[in-house]
Amino acid sequence: MNLKRTFGAILTILGIVGVIWGAYAFLAGGDSVGNVSMNQFSSLVPFVVGLIFFFTGISLIKGTKDTA
Repeated sequence: MNLKRTFGAILTILGIVGVIWGAYAFLAGGDSVGNVSMNQFSSLVPFVVGLIFFFTGISLIKGTKDTA
């Protein structure tokens, strides 16, 4: 089992979730989850963090060589 590839897949999934949540919150004019509420422009933070996670995960998956 390749640990880098597994971590890359986890980062990619977290990145997709962050991008979807940030885009939804931005388009909805803000988001309110439990006691946490954010306005439209602070909802860009999960979007940017999601992009970073997504591209880091993709680069980990692509850059890891298969060794048997």
